[in-house]
Amino acid sequence: MPKDLLLEIGTEEIPARFMPGILSQLESLSKSRLSDLRVGFSEIQAVGTPRRLALIVRDLAEFQNDMESENKGPSIKIAFDANGLPTKAAMGFARGQGIEVSQLVVKGEYVYAMIHQAGRPVAEILPEMLSELIASLNFPKNMRWGNLDMRFVRPVRWLIALYGSEIVPFNVAGVESSNTTRGHRFLSKGEIAVNSADDYFTKLTENHVMVDQNLRRKVIREQVEKIAINQGGTANIDEDLLEEVVYLVEYPTALCGKFEEEYLKLPSEAIITPMREHQRYFPVMSHEGKLLPVFITVRNGGSDYIDIVRQGNERVLRARLSDARFFFEEDKKVALIDRLDKLKTIVFQEGLGTLYDKTQRIEKLAAFIVQNTGADDECLITDIARAAKLSKADLVTAMVYEFTELQGVMGREYALLNGEKPIVAAAIYEHYLPRFAGDSLPTGIGGRVISIADKLDNIVATFSRGLIPTGSQDPYALRRQALGIVNILIDAKYDLSLNKLIFESMNLLGITDEDKRKNLSVDIQEFFRLRIKNVLSDEGIRYDVIDAVMAVGTDNVYDTLLRARAVAAVNRTEDMRKAVQAFTRAGNLAKNAAAKSIDTALFSVEAEKMLYHAYEKSLQSVNEMTSNKNYIAALNIMAELTAPIDSFFDAVMVMDKNEAIKNNRLALLKAITGLALRVADLSKIVEA
Repeated sequence: MPKDLLLEIGTEEIPARFMPGILSQLESLSKSRLSDLRVGFSEIQAVGTPRRLALIVRDLAEFQNDMESENKGPSIKIAFDANGLPTKAAMGFARGQGIEVSQLVVKGEYVYAMIHQAGRPVAEILPEMLSELIASLNFPKNMRWGNLDMRFVRPVRWLIALYGSEIVPFNVAGVESSNTTRGHRFLSKGEIAVNSADDYFTKLTENHVMVDQNLRRKVIREQVEKIAINQGGTANIDEDLLEEVVYLVEYPTALCGKFEEEYLKLPSEAIITPMREHQRYFPVMSHEGKLLPVFITVRNGGSDYIDIVRQGNERVLRARLSDARFFFEEDKKVALIDRLDKLKTIVFQEGLGTLYDKTQRIEKLAAFIVQNTGADDECLITDIARAAKLSKADLVTAMVYEFTELQGVMGREYALLNGEKPIVAAAIYEHYLPRFAGDSLPTGIGGRVISIADKLDNIVATFSRGLIPTGSQDPYALRRQALGIVNILIDAKYDLSLNKLIFESMNLLGITDEDKRKNLSVDIQEFFRLRIKNVLSDEGIRYDVIDAVMAVGTDNVYDTLLRARAVAAVNRTEDMRKAVQAFTRAGNLAKNAAAKSIDTALFSVEAEKMLYHAYEKSLQSVNEMTSNKNYIAALNIMAELTAPIDSFFDAVMVMDKNEAIKNNRLALLKAITGLALRVADLSKIVEA
């Protein structure tokens, strides 16, 4: 009869940022292991709090499933001698399979061992399985404790292992499995006996532990939203912060605190950042979107002595806001432009100068980008240059030194206070965007251009030092920055050559060795290709369409996206399916083309004349469509060549004995293939 399995690993407090990954691992590894062991179940759930990781397997079978296998052995000629008697090869194979040689079965030209393995009782295999499961968990950081060789995310203090109501006996790091757990560290006393998986949830709830993280998340959100409404506002719930708080508490109780309205004179980000990043508080906004002098925090415990807890949190926040106000007032005494010299004292990267040097490179690279976008508004160009010059000045302010998350934010605020134009201030802030996956992109041309320049300088500079991201190692977050550039180029619809930007960046970095420049260009282009491929894939474009488009080139990122969208749109039609077949056939032969030009005087068959005239007619239209980036229209024009291509192949022997005629026909096919290559290499399209 199936029974529920409960495993709980009790530990010291686990860092909140580790918990989602660990629980996901626990669930996936247990599913995989049970599948390998041929053990059935109905549901698996991994839950946890800062002090425990728990696995619940519902309706775990009492026995493994039987296993039937058919193992192939030696051929009949090798397995039996001339007299039909088994040879040493047959006997050895049978022995290895654990059966008698007489049990071997002949099928076709080979002998087989038909193995039936009865399933073992699950209770017998669980001790080893659970030990292996715990040992197989991986963590961002491990700990050792005492004189043990065991490595785990935090020291293990207790273990529950129940199959139904029976204890599964095993040992981890000197801790024996049992049927006892522990409740809330302060609100519960002593060990708690558990009789089953269902009893586990009941007993922990009685002892002030919400073990299900999804329930905690729901409760926290509801409590925070309710308090915000009572304060006449709306809670600003950052999802990442909510996720962190979920794994900081076992028994959540939200509470409201207040701070003096005079602090609202600070920029709102200067208040929200200490709240959210340092204290894990949720800000409250008015219905008009303004910050209220209220915060909400979540206590790991009940409502006892809640006023004392509130006062303590208010006191801590007041101190942080007082510091922020002091830094803000001091920073206002020095204009951003007057801080540039201080950037000369901060090294950007070893061998690549200071932040002042980097700022100069950003300014020049931004000007190069603006020039290549075709912008001719002198006032706009001047404003972008000014923003680029000031882009890193806030890094030497006291506010950003204390609260690094405010880089760019304070640059914008100080720029406005210094009388800089709003477009300049906005560009200083936006050039840091996007800061993380899913973050907003810069919307102004200044922010876009400077963001590209800053990120590209980081990438080229870091690659030039040989610090190329490998595997999971990307200490300078270059993948994120490259993806940011790709998304900005697409969002802004910029027709820019990546390679031109890379070489200009190398010029500004003083990289002059030609071999190094070529190698860097290849490596960085390939680095961007992977990001572009990811963006196209995320848009739902099929892998073969991506390959076909990228085979033509990815130097112009926005153009690559447009071509991919066009191929994906027309690829579903019957006309394009036939065109792909025709162009692929032409392309396969065109690889052998030696002649570079087409001599119409060598045409001897009507079909090749017709194909040439159809090609000439299409050429001008395709040129016009591709220059206007109307790739769908270009592909439809190309599809009209399908019939003359098919007629050509029906009527003509391409590989004619006459060398001149053969080469002329190959040149025609190469020209036609080149037409398609304006958009994609259609030979890479896989027929559905």
